[in-house]
Amino acid sequence: MPTTHPFQTGNFVPVRKQHSLTPCEYHGSIPQELLGGQYIRNGSNPLMDQDANRAEHWFDGDGMLSGVFFRRGKAGVSPEYVNQYVITDVLREASAKRGRLGAPILPSIATLVDPASSVLRIMYAVLRTVVLVLWSFLSMPIRKISVANTHIVHHDGRVLATCESGPPMRMFLPQLRTVGWFDGWQSEGEGDKKTFQDGYGGSGLSGFLKEWTTGHPRVDLQTGELILFHSTFIKPFVQYSIIPGGNSIKKMLNIPVPGMTSPKMMHDFGVSKQHTIIFDIPLSLDPFNIAYNKPVVEYNRHGKTRFGVFPRYSPEQIHWFETEACVIFHGVNSWDESSPIKECSTVNTLVCRMKSAGLIFQAGNIKPPLNDDDTGECRLYYYQFDMNRHIISQQWALAAIPFEFPHVPNHLSMSEARYVYGCSTASGTFGQALGAGVKIDCLVKVDVAQLLSQAADTPPLPVTGCVDTRSMAEILDSTNPTDPIRVFRMPHGWYAQECSFVPRRAAASEDDGFLLTFVFDEAQLDADECAPADARSELWVIDAREMKDVVARIVLPQRVPYGMHGNWFSEDEIIKQRPVERFRSI
Repeated sequence: MPTTHPFQTGNFVPVRKQHSLTPCEYHGSIPQELLGGQYIRNGSNPLMDQDANRAEHWFDGDGMLSGVFFRRGKAGVSPEYVNQYVITDVLREASAKRGRLGAPILPSIATLVDPASSVLRIMYAVLRTVVLVLWSFLSMPIRKISVANTHIVHHDGRVLATCESGPPMRMFLPQLRTVGWFDGWQSEGEGDKKTFQDGYGGSGLSGFLKEWTTGHPRVDLQTGELILFHSTFIKPFVQYSIIPGGNSIKKMLNIPVPGMTSPKMMHDFGVSKQHTIIFDIPLSLDPFNIAYNKPVVEYNRHGKTRFGVFPRYSPEQIHWFETEACVIFHGVNSWDESSPIKECSTVNTLVCRMKSAGLIFQAGNIKPPLNDDDTGECRLYYYQFDMNRHIISQQWALAAIPFEFPHVPNHLSMSEARYVYGCSTASGTFGQALGAGVKIDCLVKVDVAQLLSQAADTPPLPVTGCVDTRSMAEILDSTNPTDPIRVFRMPHGWYAQECSFVPRRAAASEDDGFLLTFVFDEAQLDADECAPADARSELWVIDAREMKDVVARIVLPQRVPYGMHGNWFSEDEIIKQRPVERFRSI
């Protein structure tokens, strides 16, 4: 083990300065499609300084939003950088008692997943949190323990920061001000409820756990619905909600999903226009395991992965499809296909699939358990579910290269989108890169339609098969103008983050648009791999058709640490935000 935790070095180190909207210099030409909109990325940025000997995980820490707003002006466009903490209950309490706490309020995920953690160590960490939460009721009560550090989405006039340990938190753009918790009906800060309607959750421990919402809720832009699940460690383990918006009036709250038999680590799911897909992977997340001297997080490589597929509004009609053990943290896209005989005959889904749970341990700088350190594969993977015969009719990888942090253009999700985008590495595997801290030096565009066509001509072997077996080096050497995999290779020493797609207004093709991503040049680090105070990141705007050219570079006033998920918000979404009466403050 290195003496310095990888997440306490370089561009992983948190930033302390928060900027209000600050004009930035830029190079190149900013596309007209960006005017009035804002790119925002969520991520972990612990408020409290980290002890070098303390357990730490990449998923820990307070949520911080970093964004670039493309302000319209008489003289043209003015890109402006802004970064603000998501003001959660935990952040407010930590800020008030910062000098007295000594360590963050919530235990590190690394403590819970580390096989070397003793029962006493875990119990101490959990009990300390309980005591601090109870102590908080003397000042600013901690009613929700979410740190809202995972993702950010738009739904029905609200922008929501997410994390699976609580409900979403509403934010206000472009200043990134915190409004309040969203309960599926209304957000705090929007004023007193004129008409009472139930939101998800409720009173007591059961209601508290029902509020725990996936970090990746799905928004159907056609119906306006927000589709989400709630995963907890008490029965029924998974519940399901649909929040109406736009053209939808159908509302479902905390409907149990039948067939879940134990608590699992569930980060994401799949949603098509007609169906919802639950990922039941053999990765337990059960705090009651400590009573049996077992790890809270445990992967059963000899178990089974199950996909629960059901019509969007009828979870009671779920059908479970079983296959070999794997780990899925991120779904990519899902879509339906019809036949002359039946309205929907097949459901398709793309996921990022791994053969083990090694990533969850390496993200905490923890040696994976014996026989669970195989992280040599994190691939873009395809499943097809035959709804007539109730079998998995297709299951294999689309490509052999590492593929994670996927993105499908928002306006094409839940449909048969031709292209998907993701992050990769020029050498090694994504898991290996994560073990030393995520270093993304390749952005990838995959032509899904072309690879599925190739698979139809030459079907891969089930489970272990792969359509495009080339290595990253072979793909980078390709000069084929119709190559199904196109790669934007970062300059030496530069690293990117998850990207978002913005379409060109008069798009000539589905991939005619721009990718936005925060990048950092590690040449700025000193000999000890520390980032100086004046180190700066940039936002790059990349031509998505050719995957070669950077059309604009916005130079930010400070670093944006390597983080989680980002999203693009249009000018219309910013202008039409719901009114707010008050904002949260520290």
